[in-house]
Amino acid sequence: MKKIGLKDIDVSNKKVIVRVDFNVPLNERLEITNDKRIVASLPTIKYLLDKNAAIILLSHLGRPKGEIVPEMSLKPVAKKLSELLKKDVKFVSDCIGSDVKNEVEKMGAGDVILFENTRFHPEEKSNDSDFAKELASFGEIFINDAFGTAHRSHASNVGIAQYLPSAVGFLMEKEIKYLGESLKNPERPFTAILGGAKVSDKIELINNLLDKANNILIGGAMMFTFLKAQGFCVGKSLVEHDKIELAKNLMNQSKGKNVKFILPVDVVVAKEIKNDAEYKTVQVTEIPESWMGLDIGSKTAEIFKRIIMKSKTVVWNGPMGVFEIKNFAEGTREIAKALADCSGITIVGGGDSAFAIEKFGLQDKITHISTGGGASLEFLAGKELPGIAAITDK
Repeated sequence: MKKIGLKDIDVSNKKVIVRVDFNVPLNERLEITNDKRIVASLPTIKYLLDKNAAIILLSHLGRPKGEIVPEMSLKPVAKKLSELLKKDVKFVSDCIGSDVKNEVEKMGAGDVILFENTRFHPEEKSNDSDFAKELASFGEIFINDAFGTAHRSHASNVGIAQYLPSAVGFLMEKEIKYLGESLKNPERPFTAILGGAKVSDKIELINNLLDKANNILIGGAMMFTFLKAQGFCVGKSLVEHDKIELAKNLMNQSKGKNVKFILPVDVVVAKEIKNDAEYKTVQVTEIPESWMGLDIGSKTAEIFKRIIMKSKTVVWNGPMGVFEIKNFAEGTREIAKALADCSGITIVGGGDSAFAIEKFGLQDKITHISTGGGASLEFLAGKELPGIAAITDK
């Protein structure tokens, strides 16, 4: 999957439309509480500024469902981006129409404009061709640098690419390199660590990894469906009863493919998901009937860490427990620390895993942390993402 990259296309003194992912969290005062997605876009924007391009930025924020929702305006993002770039970023209160066209016509080399939330228009999510064509009419080149929306077929990331020469930005290029190409031919041993709540969310990912990984380590609430499939009593732990047979099949497949499929040997259990709830660590064979498992135990963490430290490529998607609560965070913390100490290539899928790495202050010690939750999961599962497929091949 070789796509035209930013350096493969002449952007000098051109009007360049960049689809970025500025879907950032805002508090009740509409202040940005985490700017990592804005910061991730800076290398592409700064490169374009160095080339004297006039830059038009497109993004969504939240799920306004095709209606104007003032609390989901990108106006605070324009202010934050101005601070980060140390230059004025003009905010335009729509993304189509004559007023927008007038603002674009006034642009000169080195100007940066951020359009309003594309999802304020229902035509965005339906990938309406007229809407995409109007977006495209404002520029000469389209750059997609929004990996977080690459699994969506929307007008601002897929439709627009039909009307302009296109390329991927630096962030998208990095995601393709680590999530795509490094998994095609990984340095071995290759270990995948999977957590989170449900087996059903990870079926395609596990199926894809069974053909690639040497080790698959299972944690999170999804471990209890696998433990139940082995005949263990799991108390009140979360179990997908309709996926027990599937869990058995996946474990059997791993044996046939010579993949080590490793489940926890001990778990942290409690009667309630509360920080002040009584909790203890027990063997997986001894989970009490009225208790629920909320984290991997210390023996499991040690087993997982030994495997991680011997690995040359490690992919992690999904926390090991309810890490938002202090008493059930230790398993996730230990796995995060093991990735930070691993000398191999370490890749963290987006969402909760990425949040955990940041929470424990280890982001600078990971080879690549994906900016896309759903997109990274689908990419790792081997799916073609529309936002990438729409970009011109090399």
